[in-house]
Amino acid sequence: MNRLVSDPNLEHCPDFTSISFQPSRTPLLSPTTDDGQAVVTLQTIWVATNATLKAQWQRQLDEDALAAGEQQCLLDEANTQCLVAHALQEAAIAEEDRKKNQLHHIIIPDRACPKRAAEAILVSDFALCKLDKVQFVELYYWTNKGLADAKLKFLTTDDDSMVPTTALDGSTSWIAASVARPAAGVIADHLLSPLNFSRAIPRFIASLEQRGWDNSRVIMLANFFGALMFHDYWTSDNELEQCTLLMYTEEQRRAWHIAIPLPSG
Repeated sequence: MNRLVSDPNLEHCPDFTSISFQPSRTPLLSPTTDDGQAVVTLQTIWVATNATLKAQWQRQLDEDALAAGEQQCLLDEANTQCLVAHALQEAAIAEEDRKKNQLHHIIIPDRACPKRAAEAILVSDFALCKLDKVQFVELYYWTNKGLADAKLKFLTTDDDSMVPTTALDGSTSWIAASVARPAAGVIADHLLSPLNFSRAIPRFIASLEQRGWDNSRVIMLANFFGALMFHDYWTSDNELEQCTLLMYTEEQRRAWHIAIPLPSG
């Protein structure tokens, strides 16, 4: 039986009363059969033929689905056999490698790793005040030198004087003079060495968290510094490239702090 190429369910019975079907009606005419009866006969024949074609179409669909399922089963079985064969081959190669390189497969005891001790640091009051006001502050204050300066100042300074300051809302308040004065010899971020810069970052991030900064901003800055240290310039032997990268970082961070007080910041 020939395959059907179109779905007979989509076909509609033609209008056998039209003039174009006159040649089909004429052979059916007789003294007992008029033109209307011939039309009915043609319609009956068409409906019966269409029903037969519909049944054939459905059988064809069922046979195709069955054949496709069987083909898929064969493909799945072949793939499974390939995977099993590949796994056996890999196992054989691994076993051969283990025999040839026994030293590579000696079990090494899992020793306990030293944990990072909590670092108690004393950061400059001036720098912390800047953080509280969400203002830009140099990373110098979190370098070894900056922390040493803050500790020395804390141990040797006895200054109870107060100075006026203007808050973000425009009001005036009084703060300790030590909070209002920056440290002497502050080094700009772009002039820090990569080593001092990288030492300052974890301490700076920790201070942000301790001063109650919004977690999203802390994560943003941490990701920013992390991306910086993955840049090619970070490990470059060219000091100019390193300085360029640090200068870019400083400029971006300054711009970010300036934008925070703005309505869109």
